[in-house]
Amino acid sequence: MANVYEVEPKKYNIELANALKEIPEFGMPEWAYFVKTGSGKERPPRENDWWYRRSASILRQAYVKGVVGVNKLRVKYGNKKDKGHKRDKFRKASGKVIRTILQQGEKSGFLQKSAGKKKGRELTKEGLKFLNDVSEEIIKKENSEMGKNTE
Repeated sequence: MANVYEVEPKKYNIELANALKEIPEFGMPEWAYFVKTGSGKERPPRENDWWYRRSASILRQAYVKGVVGVNKLRVKYGNKKDKGHKRDKFRKASGKVIRTILQQGEKSGFLQKSAGKKKGRELTKEGLKFLNDVSEEIIKKENSEMGKNTE
């Protein structure tokens, strides 16, 4: 059984984002085309599938960290705001974007509110299985490509 740690994170996030596009609960809201991902950004993202990539990244963080909350993820996805001639200042990412993605994860059955001491959300068994299945598909693709290259 393959797990997320066996695959390069960048490849994994791209494949997971493609898999999330097929799940109706992870649809991109209308307002997401116009919002910035944080106050440190000057413009909204230009990629059409940025919502799915961020969703994939958040689900991967839930796998790696165990329990994730909105505030911790805001810090992780934050950036430095360019203040001109003044020193740059760190700004957290948008909480609305992260909160909405976590709520979509709950609707799809991949995430649930943590019952332990830590507050936040954690992966369900269904979510773990989904993430491990994606990593297994990537490993199978890589193995089949390596087999073609050696012939």
